[in-house]
Amino acid sequence: MAVRVGVLGATGAVGQRLIQLLEPHPEFEIAALTASESSAGKTYEQAAKWRVNSPIPDDIAEMTVTATEPDAVPDDVDLLFSSLPSSVGAEVEPPFCEDGYVVSSNSSNSRMADDVPLIIPEVNADHLDLLEVQRDERGWDGALVKNPNCSTITFVPTLAALAEFGLETVHVATLQAVSGAGYDGVTSMEIIDNAIPYIGSEEDKLETESRKLLGEFDGASLSQDGVEVAASCNRIPTIDGHLENVWVETEEELTVEDAKTAMTEYPSIDLRSSPDQFIHVFDDPDRPQPRMDRTIGDGMAIAAGGLRESTFGLQYNCLAHNTIRGAAGASVLNGELLLENGYL
Repeated sequence: MAVRVGVLGATGAVGQRLIQLLEPHPEFEIAALTASESSAGKTYEQAAKWRVNSPIPDDIAEMTVTATEPDAVPDDVDLLFSSLPSSVGAEVEPPFCEDGYVVSSNSSNSRMADDVPLIIPEVNADHLDLLEVQRDERGWDGALVKNPNCSTITFVPTLAALAEFGLETVHVATLQAVSGAGYDGVTSMEIIDNAIPYIGSEEDKLETESRKLLGEFDGASLSQDGVEVAASCNRIPTIDGHLENVWVETEEELTVEDAKTAMTEYPSIDLRSSPDQFIHVFDDPDRPQPRMDRTIGDGMAIAAGGLRESTFGLQYNCLAHNTIRGAAGASVLNGELLLENGYL
């Protein structure tokens, strides 16, 4: 029997992508859609300006949108996927957890909280047991799980693959698609024929979230990894797909062939939304490219290429689909992990 789920912030860009991924999912059944007060009471088709590249499912189009509050969501919904703005998520996610709902959230609030697991299932699935600490400390019947920032998700799996060589210093420069800012986030006059060399708070997210993801959980507390990460984030005029340039210095010698083997052989995880091949490595030096490679593994894989030795250690490029692997798909995958580990 499918788990009944809801989407918080269902009318936004990530909320729409969540619906696209969840509607055909065999393990989940969409039973609730929430949005702002102005949308509450409308059908989803009336409330949402649909922009995903597939039609609104008929049953979803006719569902009534409710307010984003615990009393408006049916009690038999077990799992909520949150795509709320972080300021809203900070206010409403804890009350949902207090009321017994498990929340798999894409919102940035609380990602770095000591008792909130920040998860990429292929990288740190064991961190999910931090929920036991969270429930003890907060007295919640529900739980809160976060997926990382879309640009963090792009390069951290490649670092996890290279961790056996002893990560010391990482520099990353991102070339991020406009969809990462939301539909109204960057105007056409800003981005056409241009690149914007600053994305507010983004650099801090890459530098801090990466160390938490690569950290160690001992069953009681989580210690962050000691790798030093420096990031520079840039917005470019591609629609989807974050491309990133990475320089890695390691304790042990790391050759191009070592890195290629480590990335290629880095294991996926036995969950429905995780791709069979987690990291694809291109030999062609001009790949990966956003338009050509963002949908590898149905948008859930990481692509890498351009591996070469440089003055600053190993240099390479990596790419992920920012609204699938980097947002909605990441939340769905975390939902599958929660189900697999008995938290629903």
